[in-house]
Amino acid sequence: MKITFGQTGSAVVIKFRRHNLGRYQKSANNKKKFHKKSRLAFSFFSINLILLNKKYIVMNQPSVLITGSNRGIGLKLVELYAKKNFYVLATCRDISRADQLDSMAKQYSNIQILALDVAQSEDIQKLANTLKKQPIDILINNAGIWRSSSLSSASKQAWLESFTTNAIAPYEIAQAFLPNILDGSLKKVVSITSKMGSIADNTSGGSYIYRSSKSALNMVMRSLQHDLQSHGIATLTLHPGWVQTDMGGMNALINVDQSVVGMMEIIDSLTLENSGQFVDYAGKTIAW
Repeated sequence: MKITFGQTGSAVVIKFRRHNLGRYQKSANNKKKFHKKSRLAFSFFSINLILLNKKYIVMNQPSVLITGSNRGIGLKLVELYAKKNFYVLATCRDISRADQLDSMAKQYSNIQILALDVAQSEDIQKLANTLKKQPIDILINNAGIWRSSSLSSASKQAWLESFTTNAIAPYEIAQAFLPNILDGSLKKVVSITSKMGSIADNTSGGSYIYRSSKSALNMVMRSLQHDLQSHGIATLTLHPGWVQTDMGGMNALINVDQSVVGMMEIIDSLTLENSGQFVDYAGKTIAW
């Protein structure tokens, strides 16, 4: 039994490789290797564990990192991926105000809540350093903001904030966590965009800030498709539909469950062969 320990930030990595199970058991029984309360089951293949904020992560368990996880679509993504036995890295800007997410994490032991303000490049890099040894199978850029605008009113500051959160942050996150994604098995990068970012579909005008920020995100994802393909990473640009959330309003056409269940089915079917699509939650192709 080969045992190695490593540490990066708050993540402690413990690697086990089975060479002689009988020798390990004897040592464990003699309390020479582990605390007497340790209970670990081993199989005939290598097993990796990470101790992160007192939670053990089995590294052959699929993992997903989701931004903007404290409400709406992000919160439902966390719930349903936790139910699918993914290890869920759920990020939000202010953990102290994420009551629903906190309650969910108490219900599911495979949810880890992490602070991340996607508008702050330093926050992104800090989290990437903390999770340096954590493989990520699926990255979902869900965090986004809406700022009202029209022909007569469009705040430059609001425009810059929207571009930072909606378009620049997903690029920076994909870049920062690229090593983690390469270490994962599924290797998928997904961004939640909007049909309002489609140039072809803009038949009504208005919403200058939101539309242009989502169009920028769509272009970022289009470039990532080409740049990540050689790394074996598939990309997907997803329109969630008009959803009944704080952003979508209660007059929206579908509820959160319908949207997220549909999007997760599309994510499940994502491969290198169909990488780079711009589709909605029902799988309908949207013109760029």
